[in-house]
Amino acid sequence: MSSFRGRSYHSQLSKVMFRVSRIFHSIQRNKNAAQRFTAVLLLFSLILGGGYGGNRWMRRRAKEQAQRQKLLRRNSGIRGPDGSRTIFVPYRSTTAKVILYPTKPTTFDAHRRLFLNAPRPTAAIEGLSQAVAPPPNTKPGLNLAFLSQLLSLLSIMVPHWNGKESGLLVSQAAFLLLRTYLSLVVARLDGEIVRDLVAGNGKAFLWGIVKWCGIGGRFSLYSCVVILTLSGLASYTNAAIKFLQSKVSIAFRTRLTRYIHDLYLNDTLSYYKLANLDGGIGQGADQFITQDLTLFCASAASLYSSIGKPFVDLCVFNYQLYRSLGPLALTGLLANYFATAMILRKLSPPFGKLKAVEGRKEGAFRSLHTRLITNAEEIAFYGGANIEKVFLDKGFKDLRMWMEGIYSLKIRYNMLEDFVLKYSWSAFGYLITSLPVFFPLWGGMGGIAKLEGSFEDPHSREHGRTREFITNKRLMLSLADAGGRIMYSIKDLAELAGYTSRTYTLISTLHRVHANAYFPPRGTRPEPFSLSDVQGTTHKGYDGIRLEACPIIAPALYPKGGDELLGNLSFTIHPGEHLLVSGANGVGKSALARIVAGLWPVYRGLVSRPRSVGADGVMFLPQRPYLSVGTLRDQVIYPHTEVDMRDKERQDHELLRILEDVKLGYLPDREGGWDFRKEWKNVLSGGEKQRMSIARLLYHEPRYAFIDEGTSAVSSDVEGLLYETAKERGITLVTISTRASLKRYHTMSLTLGLGEYKSEWTFDRIGTEEEKLEVERELQELRDRLANVNVLKKRREDIEQELSKVWIKDSNENRTELSMPKYVLASEDDDPPDDKQSP
Repeated sequence: MSSFRGRSYHSQLSKVMFRVSRIFHSIQRNKNAAQRFTAVLLLFSLILGGGYGGNRWMRRRAKEQAQRQKLLRRNSGIRGPDGSRTIFVPYRSTTAKVILYPTKPTTFDAHRRLFLNAPRPTAAIEGLSQAVAPPPNTKPGLNLAFLSQLLSLLSIMVPHWNGKESGLLVSQAAFLLLRTYLSLVVARLDGEIVRDLVAGNGKAFLWGIVKWCGIGGRFSLYSCVVILTLSGLASYTNAAIKFLQSKVSIAFRTRLTRYIHDLYLNDTLSYYKLANLDGGIGQGADQFITQDLTLFCASAASLYSSIGKPFVDLCVFNYQLYRSLGPLALTGLLANYFATAMILRKLSPPFGKLKAVEGRKEGAFRSLHTRLITNAEEIAFYGGANIEKVFLDKGFKDLRMWMEGIYSLKIRYNMLEDFVLKYSWSAFGYLITSLPVFFPLWGGMGGIAKLEGSFEDPHSREHGRTREFITNKRLMLSLADAGGRIMYSIKDLAELAGYTSRTYTLISTLHRVHANAYFPPRGTRPEPFSLSDVQGTTHKGYDGIRLEACPIIAPALYPKGGDELLGNLSFTIHPGEHLLVSGANGVGKSALARIVAGLWPVYRGLVSRPRSVGADGVMFLPQRPYLSVGTLRDQVIYPHTEVDMRDKERQDHELLRILEDVKLGYLPDREGGWDFRKEWKNVLSGGEKQRMSIARLLYHEPRYAFIDEGTSAVSSDVEGLLYETAKERGITLVTISTRASLKRYHTMSLTLGLGEYKSEWTFDRIGTEEEKLEVERELQELRDRLANVNVLKKRREDIEQELSKVWIKDSNENRTELSMPKYVLASEDDDPPDDKQSP
């Protein structure tokens, strides 16, 4: 019958194709010569246009490939008009284009209510002496705070319903449903195979095996295509689910990482304030962004699969078992679920809290290694390998002991899980599947079939009972597996709560820093000179540097108050007035640059400065020269990229002239050219690093420049040349240094740390009569001290002689001086005379 249907289908298809070809030929015969000529001309035009367009496309693609390689080699990209940035990354044997879109400020404003309005705390975290970012006392665990935090993070990970992440989740859900359907098909097929095996029906048994392998059914084209399609989907479904799970994890991590980077690296200097002012995360953000964020995304992606698929299985399999076993079985299954969930929830350790503490200890251990790598040279000079090893061993010991405690808890909990979910549920499953056999009235469709077939052949009744039992057993096994995965996911949920808490802590702290949302609790007053007590003003757009009644405050971590280094400081610098800031160590010289740069808050008073940083604005050169990752060109133009340099129409020969001005003209030839990449902090010496900083200053040509001990490793003659070159470029210099020789290159002097309490300051013009009198007074003080040198030497000898005496007490408590040993007196007699006593 199926062969006849197949032949009929092919004959009908042939008739349709024949009629279509007849219509096409009739249309061609009815056309005249003009129409044919037009058609040929149009076809010829299409061929020429396609060839020309293809040639242009090939040339444009070759040009783009060359540009990709060039930009990749130079660590650069293309900036779009909407603020986006196009970069090229290595991908297999070629390059891939990645477009980075910045997060809109309105998005940050909309998310601020989710991360700054924290959920109500539920419990305190034991063993923590330092408050964590909002919510400070929320215990990581399965509570409403965890749900609120997870939903807040989901608004970042899945921002749009029509985005890439939504498509991946929908695709994964489709494959999960497909796997549930295939499980039902396999359960029925398993029952049929066992039935035929028990009945001894060899032909039906073999056909069942063929169906199991995906080949069989009716001898029709449609049946074969359907079965082969199901077979292919069955073999592809599990791999596709795992693949989509990894894609979802990567998509979540991409969204969160870009979102965090936009909050972390911006004009508000969040990357500096997060660790030096806020302190909400307790340590560097690298641990949170790299490891904790990865674990959170992997756990969230796996949770969608580990809970979504079992939940669908529970609904479908419970419905099938309800039809087969009746309402009594469904009631027992539901009661079993609730009882198991309550037992495991009651006896489950606090994995969320344990994972959160483990993450903090991992971060502390990682920071120890990072500090060792950063300060390797200094530690090597001091010979501090042994003490650093003690620190590392102690950090690892704390981490190891904590992880061993977690593993011991997991062992006991896994024993309980295995006993409840495997053995107890298996025994309960046998009881449920026996209901149609022993209690037909309560056995659902299986019991009805038994009652209806009670007068049939006993062998056929046993075969049907076997098929129903095997099918129900397969469904029970799948149901037990689904329920077990949901019960196992309680532990995964607890671990996800720990990862969610740390990720939410990072983002909420970044929002607090970005929005400067430091408010004292209701009913309390802010700590003096804390981040909640910032009352000063920063004015950007002033042509100069001005401070009015501005105290120098060394800030402390929020919510503590800072320490006042200097009282109200007031001075003004106009273009061409070069200022030298001097004073003892620790009086606030570098703090002045940090306040003007915006690193430290202006607690009181007014700070005025140019609007921009860099060209036509103000530039800051820190004490430690920073060398970035990239080429030699990138070191000169930092923080610009090569694209910024080309946009400003600057050329490499200008950079070479700048290097020659700072006596580094030999670097391009010595290091292999402008495009050669190296670890420049290990290549350049200390003096070369400082001269490279001056080269950046000459490249950007700002109107004002703060130089904090920027020439301490440079010789005096080269130092003078650098200062004169900068002044010739029209740069007004503000130098922070203790070297009096730099006065000749400045016109103004600001001396900090004067007075008895080191809290006074003077601001004078260099070369005035007052300054000369001050210098003369200092010289006179030095002369007076030199005149007392002999008196001080005599006093030191008397003290040393008195200290060299040893006194002892006799039995009558009388003190007598102990004489020197004979070998000491002999050695003194044998000593050669001094040069002053020799003839």
